Amino acid sequence: MRMVDLISKKREGLSLSRDEIQFMIKGYTEGTIPDYQMSAWAMAVFFQGLDIKETSDLTMEMARSGDQVDLSGIQGIKVDKHSTGGVGDKTSLIVVPLVASVGVPVAKMSGRGLGHTGGTVDKLESIEGFKIELTKEQFFQNVNDFKMALVGQSGNLTPADKKLYGLRDVTGTVNSMPLIASSIMSKKIASGADAIVLDVKVGAGAFMKSLEDAKELAKTMVSIGNHLNRKTVAVITDMNQPLGFEIGNANEVREAIEVLSGKGEERLTKVCLTLASHMAVAGQVFPDFNTAYQKLEEILRTGKALETFAKFIEAQGGNSQVVTESEKLPQAQYHIEVTAEQGGYIEEINAEAMGNAAMYLGAGRKTKEDQIDYAVGISLKKKVADEVTAGEVIALIHSNSENVQDSYELIKQSVKISSDRIEELPIIYEVVE
Repeated sequence: MRMVDLISKKREGLSLSRDEIQFMIKGYTEGTIPDYQMSAWAMAVFFQGLDIKETSDLTMEMARSGDQVDLSGIQGIKVDKHSTGGVGDKTSLIVVPLVASVGVPVAKMSGRGLGHTGGTVDKLESIEGFKIELTKEQFFQNVNDFKMALVGQSGNLTPADKKLYGLRDVTGTVNSMPLIASSIMSKKIASGADAIVLDVKVGAGAFMKSLEDAKELAKTMVSIGNHLNRKTVAVITDMNQPLGFEIGNANEVREAIEVLSGKGEERLTKVCLTLASHMAVAGQVFPDFNTAYQKLEEILRTGKALETFAKFIEAQGGNSQVVTESEKLPQAQYHIEVTAEQGGYIEEINAEAMGNAAMYLGAGRKTKEDQIDYAVGISLKKKVADEVTAGEVIALIHSNSENVQDSYELIKQSVKISSDRIEELPIIYEVVE
C-alpha cells in the first residue's frame, strides 16, 4: 500500500477502505508518511469529502492512535458532554454537577483555553487549591462516590488528530466538515464515554457562523457517534451574543454558582437544562426529555446540584466555601464602567469582539505560554433586545491594570443600539438525534 495511491483515490472522489485509513493514520503518526503527502490528502478531502463510513473509520483510527481511556471501573452509563466553544461558555461547570446530582456518572477530561477566555480547566483552577491532576484511582473513586470528576486531557490522547489539526491549520484545510467532526469525535471516543451530548454553537462568536453549517456539523458528529455505537445527541445553541452575563474565569465560576442556586440568567439556564436533560435521558435516569427537564429544573430550585458541585470541589482539593462566599474567588483591583452613548434597544452584542476584549484584559491566552489572570473579565449588564437609556451602564470591566483602553473601545464597538424594538434571539435552534 502506498500513500500516493490513497491521495489519488481520494482526489478522484473514491472511498477509502478501513485498512487504507488505518495504514495512513498509523504511518502519519509514526512519521513514515510525511507532512506533504498528508497535506495533499487533506486537500483532496476538502474538495471531495468523506462518506460516513470513511469519517467513522478515520475517527476511530485517530482515537486509537494514542491512549484510550477504559472507564469500565466506573459504575453506570457514562455520559460525556462537549461544546464546540464560545464566549461566556461555562456550561460544563453547571451541567456536570446537575446531571451528577441525579446519578449520571460523568468522567470528564477538559482542555485549557486558547483565545478569548480560559477553558473549563482554567475556570476551575481559579478556585483556591483546586487540583486538575488526579491519579486514575482517584479519578474513578471520585466518579463512583460523587458521580463526577474532571481532569486535564492526557498528553497522549489522539496524537494523530493533534498532528493532523496542526497541518490543516497551515494548509487551508481546517474548514472541512468531515475533518472537523472526526477531530472532535475522536477525542470523545478516546475518552471512553458510553454516550455523548454535543453543544454545537452557532453565530458570530462560534466556529460555525451559519445555521446551515452548524446543522451539517451536528448531523455528521451524531452519525459518527451512532456508527461507532455511542448514543449521541447534538443541541444547536446560539452564540451571536455571549452566553450569560459573565466573561472571564473566576466571574464565570460565580455565574455558574448562581445558576446552580436556581437564580441564573434565563438563556444560560435554559441551555444548561436542555443539555443536562439529554444527558440524563442518555444515562437512562429518566424515560424522556420532558420528564428530565422538569425534574432537573426542580433540582436547581432545591440547591441539590449546588451541593454536588461543592462536594466535587472539595474532593479535588478546592475551597468549597466559594459556593456560598463568592468573595473567596479572585477579585480584580479595578472596575471600569462602559456606558451607552444613546438610548434605544440593544441590537447586537458581538460575541467574538467581546471575547477578544476579555482576552486583552488577561482572561485568555494569545499563545499557549501566556499566563491567565483569573480575576479579570467583563460583566454584561444588558442582553440583545433589552432597552437602554443614554449613559446607562452596559458592561463592567474587571481589570488589574488601569490601562484598559483596547478592551474599552472593543466593547463599545461590539454593542450596537437601535431606536427600533428588537426581537430576542433564539437560544436553542435544533436538536439532532
